[in-house]
Amino acid sequence: MTEIQTPRLLLRRWHDDDLVPMAEINADPEVMQWIGDGSVHDLEQTAEAIERWEEEWDEEGFGLFAVELLASGELAGFVGLSVPHFLPEVLPAVEIGWRLGRQFWGQGYASEAAHASLEFALQDRGLDRVISIARLGNDASENVMRKLGMVLERETTHPEFGFPLHIYAIDLTEYQA
Repeated sequence: MTEIQTPRLLLRRWHDDDLVPMAEINADPEVMQWIGDGSVHDLEQTAEAIERWEEEWDEEGFGLFAVELLASGELAGFVGLSVPHFLPEVLPAVEIGWRLGRQFWGQGYASEAAHASLEFALQDRGLDRVISIARLGNDASENVMRKLGMVLERETTHPEFGFPLHIYAIDLTEYQA
């Protein structure tokens, strides 16, 4: 089982009892405004998503970590690696992404977990490059990307929904934790 501990967080594979708290995160319109078409996801959609995330772990050897607060055991959301199949123009690529519950925003959790995920990508999975994709206007995510040392590589358009996207990238051979 893959687990990473940071000073405040445990990044781990998904447990059955993560479904309800992740569904609550996915049901928040403010959280979901930057995801896909901005629609919230219900319990069933969240269960299907977690199943897909776990399948990616099995198929790719990486995936989206459940992010748990060490102090309380609360599920904060996810951070991790995935293949961005929705955007064929960037493939082959591995994307780092995150989604945290609103009550966990602004405390550095996304950056802390993302740094650990980049180290995992480089040291444990031997990846030499990772991208991150943000919808134009999602300044908080773009700030995390810059904190990770990622640079804006290009702009493009979401193939299904038509809104502008920023693609950030980092060469992990030059990554400084």
